[in-house]
Amino acid sequence: MKKALLIDYKYCDQCNSCVVACKNEKGLQGEEWGIKIKEIGPELIGDKWMWNYLPYLSSHCDLCESRVAEGKKPACVHHCLSGCMELVSFEEIGSRMEELGNTVAVYLP
Repeated sequence: MKKALLIDYKYCDQCNSCVVACKNEKGLQGEEWGIKIKEIGPELIGDKWMWNYLPYLSSHCDLCESRVAEGKKPACVHHCLSGCMELVSFEEIGSRMEELGNTVAVYLP
């Protein structure tokens, strides 16, 4: 069954636990990465400064196929401290995006 990674980036606080978990799981070194977080902002909205953090994937990401085959979550999802990442089937993408709103990014390997 094909899977996709959903990230509700309104909850991402750039803790980088997903980045570290992925590097460890894949044995990536130096500037190699499977997931990275882009900082968007600061942006002044009204009288408040706002930042968004958007996790995005590289070609090293296979959504942890071997972990998922063992019934585990991908390393990034398992270690996400804010719980903003989830692995879903292709069939669930639309309904989950509808539930979560317009701050969701979808990644397909």
